[in-house]
Amino acid sequence: MASVTTLKLPEELKSRISVAAADAGKTPHAFMIEALTVQTEAAERRREFVSIALAAEQEVAAEGLVYDAGETFAWLRDRLAGGHLHPPGARPVTRRR
Repeated sequence: MASVTTLKLPEELKSRISVAAADAGKTPHAFMIEALTVQTEAAERRREFVSIALAAEQEVAAEGLVYDAGETFAWLRDRLAGGHLHPPGARPVTRRR
């Protein structure tokens, strides 16, 4: 069941939404629902990304080991080309300041 929410839009924005909705072949209501859905999903993905990044940061802090990005990408390119480079090894974190 849908609930009712009232939005007070500036007239200029309301006009822009009406034009954009018409151009998209949608009603202003459908256009706004889609826009709100897209923005909500983006915010949720961003929140999940930040959560994963913070967990990774904690893991690095706890383990103290990282992989050099340049070496890792070189190894991946070599593997994709059918090569046989040894995988890069983990090394202790060095703090840069």
